[in-house]
Amino acid sequence: MSYNPLTQEQIDLLIARGCRAEDWSTVYASDPASLNYIRNVRFSGEVKFGRFQEVFVLPGGVKKHSGLREATLHNVTVGDDTLIENVTNYVANYDIGAHSYIENVDLIVNEGPSTFGNGVEVSVLNETGGREVKIYDRLSAQMAYVLAMYRHRPALIQRLNAFIDDYARQQSSDRGRIGDHVSIRNTRHINAVRIGDYAVISGASRLRNGSVNSNAVAPVTIAHGVIADDFIICSGSSISDNTSLTRCFVGQSCTMGHGYSASDSLFFSNCQEENGEACAIFAGPFTVTHHKSTLLIAGMFSFMNAGSGSNQSNHMYKLGPIHQGILERGAKTSSDSYILWPSRVGAFSLVMGRHVTHSDTSHLPFSYLIEQQNTTYLVPGVNLRSVGTVRDAQKWPKRDARKDPDRLDCINYNLLSPYTIQKMFKGIQLLKNLQYSSGELSDLYSYHSTKIRNHSLRAGIRYYETAITKFLGNSIIKRLENLPAGASDADIREALKPTCPIGGGNWLDLSGLLAPRQAISDLLQQVEEGSLDLRGLSDAFQSLHRNYYDAEWTWAYDKYKDFFGYPLEEITREQVVDIVKRWKEAVIGLDKELYEDARKEFNLASMTGFGADGDKEVKARDFSQVRGDFESNSFVTAVLDHIKQKSALGDELIARLS
Repeated sequence: MSYNPLTQEQIDLLIARGCRAEDWSTVYASDPASLNYIRNVRFSGEVKFGRFQEVFVLPGGVKKHSGLREATLHNVTVGDDTLIENVTNYVANYDIGAHSYIENVDLIVNEGPSTFGNGVEVSVLNETGGREVKIYDRLSAQMAYVLAMYRHRPALIQRLNAFIDDYARQQSSDRGRIGDHVSIRNTRHINAVRIGDYAVISGASRLRNGSVNSNAVAPVTIAHGVIADDFIICSGSSISDNTSLTRCFVGQSCTMGHGYSASDSLFFSNCQEENGEACAIFAGPFTVTHHKSTLLIAGMFSFMNAGSGSNQSNHMYKLGPIHQGILERGAKTSSDSYILWPSRVGAFSLVMGRHVTHSDTSHLPFSYLIEQQNTTYLVPGVNLRSVGTVRDAQKWPKRDARKDPDRLDCINYNLLSPYTIQKMFKGIQLLKNLQYSSGELSDLYSYHSTKIRNHSLRAGIRYYETAITKFLGNSIIKRLENLPAGASDADIREALKPTCPIGGGNWLDLSGLLAPRQAISDLLQQVEEGSLDLRGLSDAFQSLHRNYYDAEWTWAYDKYKDFFGYPLEEITREQVVDIVKRWKEAVIGLDKELYEDARKEFNLASMTGFGADGDKEVKARDFSQVRGDFESNSFVTAVLDHIKQKSALGDELIARLS
């Protein structure tokens, strides 16, 4: 856009309209006709503005013409068809895009060079330091995981931090930016904040040293009373209702509101935080807390739902707040739960009660941790038959609100994966070893500061074996789905050969990304050696995520010999049929347990509180009107359909092989 110095006639027109300037020679316009839409403006420094032709139509039908009115502008560039009106103090050192609406603000300023939140150190997990993560615009959950958890590789951390520092230097500027189609209304202080296109900021109290990475596809909304210092907010997120953030990274499509307070914390895709508090937490994708009495502190979470009154403690009144804990993916806390860090809770487990014994149940996923008389009782594997677990797995993909096609986080939603199945293999061996060492008739078994009852141990082994059968059966059926009828044993073996060179060995969960440990280690070594930079590592994580199923099969390939006794390089049609039959039995058996678990939600005890003014019959009718009946419940019908579909799938493959 070309800007021209003002003529004396134009200067006189502006003076007549109440405008003043320290030096009119530093004021430039692109369209002389637009001067009619400038009134009572004070100019200082170099100010440039475009044409003003657009009319904004506000809610209720009120119309306002673009232009500059009742404001002080210092070193500002204003794009075409933008409105700036009623600025109490001033706007300084900012480039403002086109078609933006700025009204009733106190101060918008950029003081000296700023990196707009890039490079800010967040003391995550350990309040006293040691796991700091430097945030930047494109920080992913996976990159943050490496930065926080791989401190045993100092050369890696040093190189990654150098990359981030370099990125922050590139973002440094003595001018702030407000993008196109931005709306800023009734907001007090904005200091050194870079605001992306289509952002909506309404009623914010203070925004300082940060980036609002909004765009046309996924706008960011910041509303009523928000205070944010040293922050980055990614596309599609909404922050409102007196939320307070200090040294925080907010990932894509997160929601925060109702007075939520957080400091030194990282929140990644689709987190929902309301009412409560967070301090030094690593909130992986889908970390959810809705309750005012809930405090999350010094913990790592993902796919997690915190119950009302959930709390953790990260010090024991000795050396201060130096302890941390991990709730692996899918772990939940019930109301009034408490965990004394350090502790580690296995994937997809449920924590109930107060736990002060520093337990580690990472090799026993899908468990309950129940406190009774200050003792932690562990119920292994029982969550595999819980309706809630399956419902969670179904809702997460549906609740992925990311509209931005440039997705920063890799998110794998699978309940059963090499990551959880490898733990079940270890869990079975662990439980059998406990059984052997303490005797099969023992009432209680001790494991990592927990107690396991005899019947729970035996049931846990059965649940894990059922889940492994289901996973391995799913994998081989998927691999043979295109196998023609009448295929020979050689054809079957050829179809089952792995096509991916990676996948063997242990698997990791990098806060949403499930990948082989060796593949991750190789990538990090490339970073250490200087052959992979920050963007290259992010792209490599995305590649691992896209190729998950191929790598999953490579991992599963060797497990058939260990579990079924059938090495796939020698497998026959009869052995495949046997695996499919055992898979079918496992799937249907597990679905029936889910069916019975769902039925509990429709028994007489669940009707308490219904039919307040009637008898038993009224109670049942009231319950039916509100909750529906068991047989027509959407989850129940889905379970029944799943049984039919899986039965048909297994029968079809058996028929083809026969």
